[in-house]
Amino acid sequence: MRKRAGLLVPALSMVLVACGGGQTTATGSGPQRGGMLRVVGSGDVDHLDPSSSYTVVAYNLGRTWTRQLVTYPAGSDISVAGNVVPDVAAALPKVSDDGKTYTFTLRPDVMWNTSPPRPVVAADFERGLKRLANPVQPSGGISYYTQTIAGFQEFFTAFQKQPKTAAGMAKFMNSTRIAGVQAVNPTTLKIQLTAPASDFLNIMALGFASAAPVEYEKYVPDGPDFRQNTISAGPYQIETYFAGRQILLEHNPVWKQSSDPVRRRWVDRILVTLGQDSPDVVQQQLEAGVADLSWDQPVPTSAIPRLTGNPAYKVYEGSTLNPFLAFNMQSPNNNRALANVKVRQAINYVVNKAAIAQIYGGSKINSVLDGAIPPGSIGYDAAVRPYATPGGRGDVNRCKALLAEAGVANLNLQFPYRTNGNHPKVAQSIAGDLTKCGITTQLIPTAPDDFYGRYLSSVQKSREGKWDIGAPGWIPDWYGNNARSIVVPLFDGRNYTEGSTNYGAYNDPAVNDLITRALTAPDARAAEGLWRRTNARIMADAPIVPLTSQNVPIFHSSRVRNALYTPLTQQFDYTQLWLAS
Repeated sequence: MRKRAGLLVPALSMVLVACGGGQTTATGSGPQRGGMLRVVGSGDVDHLDPSSSYTVVAYNLGRTWTRQLVTYPAGSDISVAGNVVPDVAAALPKVSDDGKTYTFTLRPDVMWNTSPPRPVVAADFERGLKRLANPVQPSGGISYYTQTIAGFQEFFTAFQKQPKTAAGMAKFMNSTRIAGVQAVNPTTLKIQLTAPASDFLNIMALGFASAAPVEYEKYVPDGPDFRQNTISAGPYQIETYFAGRQILLEHNPVWKQSSDPVRRRWVDRILVTLGQDSPDVVQQQLEAGVADLSWDQPVPTSAIPRLTGNPAYKVYEGSTLNPFLAFNMQSPNNNRALANVKVRQAINYVVNKAAIAQIYGGSKINSVLDGAIPPGSIGYDAAVRPYATPGGRGDVNRCKALLAEAGVANLNLQFPYRTNGNHPKVAQSIAGDLTKCGITTQLIPTAPDDFYGRYLSSVQKSREGKWDIGAPGWIPDWYGNNARSIVVPLFDGRNYTEGSTNYGAYNDPAVNDLITRALTAPDARAAEGLWRRTNARIMADAPIVPLTSQNVPIFHSSRVRNALYTPLTQQFDYTQLWLAS
């Protein structure tokens, strides 16, 4: 989802593949205030709480009502959108000569929409960081912080042993410090690292690192009470939230443009209507002007030929693992067959990746992927293709041979899939490939908001074998020097816990050691070689089947102006656009 300035490796160029230009502002028209932006789509956010939300739709929504010390500016071009800029911090932090101490000075006029309104202070950011380690719904990106901030790992370990009640968690947070985090005074926050980290500002620009008001201590993180009592410091506030149905945002009355250098506020309201599982219907609504933006549905593959040339349609280049096939290596099903590397390698061989690319619009929109790190991200190596097949179409014979070597037959895999977008077609395609190798699947249709929380990211469900394979997607949290944002959340097994995005509980000591060495390398150039070795080692273990790296076709209604695409979310930034009269 994100990236930063000052990289020692060339940043990924987010160029337009078709239709040129990053904005769609009508000639001669300036910004207009008012109106309701109508967003329509399928599933709810994974989590509304910024401490645990980890999907692009949740991040894009969070940009309207949460604030961070530093963030990313609006802009379709990665050279702009990828540079970390101040947000609640008045300027980028002062960094000590040894690169281990960051001192942030806060703007004094950023306000919470409480009664009465009060300033966002350094203690709110300290609280926000602490909440990432909560034992009920810990952040999926927790490793970013435990691996960099002094004392965070110890704090996380201790927090996991605390009562899972709002009162118990509040008591622990108020009596226990993160050694490396100190609210010196209301406008000064000091963070001490265990070692220099050239990507630390990228980590602090993530939505996880949002400020958290003291009122949040009354609620279980992301619980039902929390979702009905969100507090805003951004240009909008959540007026109503109906799980799985509707989200309505209205103006935050205490937000001031002078206190926010990044966001704007042109539209009066943002209405997100959920429950529309058909991308074709969503596309029809956008073209008819009944809706303005898609929440989570892709441009239908069938619509791409006729949309080419339409100024409201563009394709942006991506660097993603989207989708990929994850293996639940702790599943007890089939006598723990997926714990056998030969079984995972066999499945790597049989999947027809070219067919998956076709589902998403063909080779002009997507590229077949064979490694754990996609092109455009540090650590990508075109030579790492251990299970490549001619044209990416799969090799049934290699699959059968490896299963025979493993002494495994009659596999029956639990395969949950999301019911929105192209996910049903992806699941059916993969299931058909597995059948050719003698592997049957039980396809489990799953609501998009349940796919992760009730299956892939649930420790209990994973250990019970409620799923064996699943096809999630991954968008790097930033670009350029960004392997931490791919490899750590997906493959570092040292912090596997509830909500983890290391879906299969992959944990290889050699990979973990390479990760540590890469993260503490003196510069990105030195890190790149280590990330390449990490990529190769991961693929030798085959904890996933890489499928495609997708470019992003995107469309908006004819009345949308200044539609700025954000590579971090693969969506348009709600805080930048306005509506034609």
